[in-house]
Amino acid sequence: MSPRLPQPAMPDPSPPAPALEQALEQSHEVHAKVEACADDLAATNEAVKVQLAAGETTLSAAATLADGEAVETTVQECADDLQQVTQTLGQGIADLREIEHALAQSRAALASTSAALREVRAEAVAATHRALHDLTTGLPNRELFDDRLAQAMAMADRRGWSLALMFLDLDRFKSINDFHGHAAGDLVLREVARRIGAHARDEDTVCRNGGDEFLYLLVDPRGAANVSRIADVVLRTVEQPIDIGGRALSVRPSIGIAMYPADATTPALLLKCADLAMYDAKRRAAGHAFYVAPLT
Repeated sequence: MSPRLPQPAMPDPSPPAPALEQALEQSHEVHAKVEACADDLAATNEAVKVQLAAGETTLSAAATLADGEAVETTVQECADDLQQVTQTLGQGIADLREIEHALAQSRAALASTSAALREVRAEAVAATHRALHDLTTGLPNRELFDDRLAQAMAMADRRGWSLALMFLDLDRFKSINDFHGHAAGDLVLREVARRIGAHARDEDTVCRNGGDEFLYLLVDPRGAANVSRIADVVLRTVEQPIDIGGRALSVRPSIGIAMYPADATTPALLLKCADLAMYDAKRRAAGHAFYVAPLT
C-alpha cells in the first residue's frame, strides 16, 4: 500500500496589507498634527518673547490658558491617534506572524510530500525490478526476456540482422544441491550468472530460465563462427572452479544454439530449437552445439 501523502497547510488568503496601509496613512496624519503643535508652541513662545522684550510684565492669563488648552487638546488627539496606530500595527504584525507560521507549515508539508513521492517512486521502481528479475541471480526473468526477444526480432527484421540464442543447462548441478545444500547451490547460480553476464554486451540479454537453465540472447552476432567462439569462451569461463566457503565446486554447461531467422522465425520455435540443440550437446558431451534440423 502506498504511503498516505500529507496535505500542505494553506495560509490565510486575506493578507493584512490594507490595515497596515491605513495605519501608515494615519501615522502620517499624526506626524502632521505633531508638527502643527510644534509650530503653534513655537509661535506662542515667540509672542511671549516679543511681549517680554517690549517690557510687558503681565501676560494675558486667559489667552495663555486658551493657547495651552488648544495645544493640549491637539496633543491628546495625537496620543489617541498614536494608540490606534500602535494597535493596528500590532494586529498587522500578529497577522504577518500567523501567515509566516502557516507558510512554514506549508513548506514543511511540501518537503514531507516530496519525500513521500520519492519514496513511492523508489518503491515502484523496486517493485518493477522485482517483478521482472530473478530473485536469486538478479538476472532478467522469462517475462522480461520474452519481451526483449520479441523486440530484438523486430529490430533484426528492420535492419537485416541475425540473432543467436544460447540455451545453457548446468551439468552435475543437482549433486551440488544434494551434497552441499541449496545455499551453496544458490551461490553457484549467482556466480554462473555473473560470469555469463560479464561477456554480454549492453544490447544482449542473459536470463535465468529457471532451475539451472540460462538463456543468452546475442543481437547481431556477426555470423555463426563468432557465435561459436563466444560459446567456447562462456563454456571455459563457467566451468572454472567456484570457491564456496573454502570448497572448490565446479559445473560444466551444455550449450545449445539456434539462429534467427535461419532456424526459426518465432520466439517459441527459436527457444525450442535452442533447447533441442542443448540436449544434443549434452548427449554428445560436446560442450555446445548448433541446432540441426532433422531430416524429413
